[in-house]
Amino acid sequence: MTPGLAVATATVFVWLGMVLAISFLEAPLKFRAPSVTIPIGLGIGRLVFRALNTAEVVLAITAAIALAVDPPGGAVLVSGGAVLLTLAVQLTLVRPRLTRRSNRVLAGEDVPRSRSHYVYIGLEAIKTLGLITTGVLLLMS
Repeated sequence: MTPGLAVATATVFVWLGMVLAISFLEAPLKFRAPSVTIPIGLGIGRLVFRALNTAEVVLAITAAIALAVDPPGGAVLVSGGAVLLTLAVQLTLVRPRLTRRSNRVLAGEDVPRSRSHYVYIGLEAIKTLGLITTGVLLLMS
């Protein structure tokens, strides 16, 4: 494996680990902890997901640079592109809606449940599958 592909592979699997640990482990469990109220959980979640999304952007840029230096096959580019598109949709369309809703909850408003959370979770699942696919294809390169 060439150095560029090795960096891209490592980056993709680190990214995958972060998404699995935060989105599918930390996020749902925090609300089950004793004494964690909805406002406290939302405040923690906002901080954690802001940090995760920042790390994801850095990892995406790192992987893109590594793949630009050492271009892989087309399947990796398609799979990786799907991951990047999914992240972009999350950051530009879904997260702002979630932020507006959490601002209202934190301000004390009684707001109805949001379908945006389910959209975000669905996109996280798609992104996870894309990261697994991209990582495996990179390992096979």
